[in-house]
Amino acid sequence: MPVPNPVRLSELTTLRLGGPAPDLVTVTNADEIADVVGAADRSGYGVLVLGGGSNLVVADRGIETPVVRIGVRGIRVAPVADGRAAVTIGAGENWDDVVAELTGQGFAEFAPLSGIPGSAGATPIQNVGAYGTEIAEVLTGVAAYDRVAGLVRHLPAAELGLGYRHSALRGTDRAVVCAITVRLHRGDVEVKYTELARALGVQSGAFVPPAEVRDAVLDLRRKKGMVLDPDDPDTYSVGSFFTNPIVGRDQARDVDEAIKARFGPATSYPAYPVTGPDGRADPAGRVKLSAAWLIERAGFSKGFEGPGGRVSLSTKHTLALTNRGGTTADLIALARQIRNGVRDAFAISLQPEPMLIGVSLDD
Repeated sequence: MPVPNPVRLSELTTLRLGGPAPDLVTVTNADEIADVVGAADRSGYGVLVLGGGSNLVVADRGIETPVVRIGVRGIRVAPVADGRAAVTIGAGENWDDVVAELTGQGFAEFAPLSGIPGSAGATPIQNVGAYGTEIAEVLTGVAAYDRVAGLVRHLPAAELGLGYRHSALRGTDRAVVCAITVRLHRGDVEVKYTELARALGVQSGAFVPPAEVRDAVLDLRRKKGMVLDPDDPDTYSVGSFFTNPIVGRDQARDVDEAIKARFGPATSYPAYPVTGPDGRADPAGRVKLSAAWLIERAGFSKGFEGPGGRVSLSTKHTLALTNRGGTTADLIALARQIRNGVRDAFAISLQPEPMLIGVSLDD
């Protein structure tokens, strides 16, 4: 019988927070995932599936279930008929290592996704995106262990329900991603995001070599404390803690009224029409707002401190909540204070981006 390998989740998360778990097993291929996760499911005790630990907030008391860490490696590039390449990536690969490798080979699409912490297998689960690019744009499918059927199978991207920081797998026990497959091309990157275009000294819509885009993105993320650095406490976070809210016409009108009542009728603020994958305007007229703008205007500036100064907003970026030697309870208290402050000021409730394990903003 295997000897238990107890672990503290604080050792496995980028927040450096989280209590104990009774066991840790690392799986390195799809068969091992099926064996270990399948056995746990059949026994009824369950598991916590862990990639890079960059998107988890775990309770201080820890969890009672074992941790299965996904360690499936490998990057395989295969040419396809249209001159592009089908690239299959092991779910346990470090995401930024993947981006560095493929960008170095001249592939375009991943350069704007540079510097994002975590594992490759997590990217479709929350439809990772940054600087005008989302994994949904290139994902063709995933190999996954289907925990209901008890087998490894291919899930096409169309079945994953990919949306803004969302997929059909997020927050469920439906499946464990073993590998992802994307379709990429070698060439220049279309720069879609204004901030990135400004950093590169080009107009939005310009085409720039992928290596240059990667360097610019890493510089932008570093200035925001969004590139993991053991010497920078601003990086002890899950990145953006809150998602940018997407609201319908009626709620957008309510938020607009709240903003202008607070700051005056001439106030302008970031608001972007939601478009579909084909670039067409959303028929429901939904609008994406800036969570960072709302947080700052509700009175929470960069460096705003939570309980005892043990947690705080990043000194570089108001969307990141950082650990300064505190606890998960401290972090959740700060997140709740910010969520409630924004709701009181602007009639909108921000939603957390990371997975919350054993804790809730509504406690």
